Amino acid sequence: MGRSQETFNKKEVRNKKEKKRKDKLAKKEARKDTEKKSSLEDMMAYVDENGMITSTPPDPTQKKKIKAENIEIGIPKRDSLPEADPIRKGSVTFFNESKGFGFIKDSETQESIFVHVNNLLEEIKENNIVSFEVEMGQKGPIATKVKLFK
Repeated sequence: MGRSQETFNKKEVRNKKEKKRKDKLAKKEARKDTEKKSSLEDMMAYVDENGMITSTPPDPTQKKKIKAENIEIGIPKRDSLPEADPIRKGSVTFFNESKGFGFIKDSETQESIFVHVNNLLEEIKENNIVSFEVEMGQKGPIATKVKLFK
């Protein structure tokens, strides 16, 4: 009689594969048994009056009637906003004559506004009280038509 051609290592590999296959099949069966049937109700989510997502449906007795014409979509019209005075007053906090720019602190809003030498009507220095108009530039508000306040 001849010796078996199957070595110990080959038997071990075959046994491991068979064990792995059985474990996988057992896990699949266990998942199938414990899995509950999902319905549409389980997947639904509701938003409450505070904007929070909940799993409970809203109470129909607390429903409020809203007229469609009362809903405003967009931003309010420009005429409803109070018109600000275009000419403002402020003090020069910094001005560099060699570079030709500086900053003015608005007396009402305490906002720092950039000013360029091209927008000056009169020469200004630091701590001068000036009157000016504000326009939007590329990087933010800029002061134009700047002159000394008398």
